[in-house]
Amino acid sequence: MDSTVQALTAERDDLRDKWARARADLENYRRRIQREMEDDRKYAATPIVKALLPGLDGLQRALKAASASKNIDELTAGIEMVVKQFDAALIGLGVQPIEAVGKPFDPHLHEAIAQVPNADHPPMTVIDDIERGYTLHERIVRPTKVIVSAAPQ
Repeated sequence: MDSTVQALTAERDDLRDKWARARADLENYRRRIQREMEDDRKYAATPIVKALLPGLDGLQRALKAASASKNIDELTAGIEMVVKQFDAALIGLGVQPIEAVGKPFDPHLHEAIAQVPNADHPPMTVIDDIERGYTLHERIVRPTKVIVSAAPQ
């Protein structure tokens, strides 16, 4: 009987030790996952920053070149290149521009800021975009601010 008690006591102590280790492992796992989640949130913008930095670099080069040459055509060409860099960066992130000019006004995609009488276009047609709108994976980030045609007087 004494050996049975000793065996059961040893087994109990072994199970307690395993339980304590498993509990400590679980707590360490929770802490590690929490730390990783905090790091993920903290550095979530890294891909966006990396995508936009070439555009910023291009703007800085364009400004430096413009101040040196005083040639407006070179400045315009440099800025056009930077716009293309930004467009490419945004497309790489899943951002698409909302095409508006010449299309019927859609309040889900467009924000009308003015309505102008125009005989060349049917009423409620977008004739100009003032500020381009964008979608991110089919979700509207910002609607396009547009000028819409109205029937002529």
